[in-house]
Amino acid sequence: MEITIKPVRPEDIADMLEMIKELARFERLEREVQATAELLNRAFFDQPPAAGALFARCDGEAAGYAIYFFTFSSFLARAGIWLEDIYVKPKFRKRGLGRELIEAVAKVGVERNCGRYEWIALNWNERALDFYQSIGARAMKEWVFHRMNPAELKRLGER
Repeated sequence: MEITIKPVRPEDIADMLEMIKELARFERLEREVQATAELLNRAFFDQPPAAGALFARCDGEAAGYAIYFFTFSSFLARAGIWLEDIYVKPKFRKRGLGRELIEAVAKVGVERNCGRYEWIALNWNERALDFYQSIGARAMKEWVFHRMNPAELKRLGER
């Protein structure tokens, strides 16, 4: 099996959008997907891009992706890299592709001299949590993740 991982290209967007929807179904979050091909194209290809993405193919077939963006740590006074999504289609799992995608994002972070590599995982996804621990990641249990969706953000930002 020939695996290629490259920065996402415009011609990959339709396949990526389908995989984003597959991931949302797996995570039981289908109702939250608002992504469209147009929005993804803007996010990855506008200047400056809002995020970066790596796209994986196995023997030429769309197999997975990783989406990342840069954060900042005041304590480190350096950028960090945040892994927003990683997804591998079921038929390509257990072949090391997920690990290769995580490593490819790590390489982007190293190239940019990032001080941290961070992501979140659902607390019920034991396989993912075990895998992340096996590669050296540690759960930050003392931190509580917060979120505002568009309506809450708008209400707060327009006060």
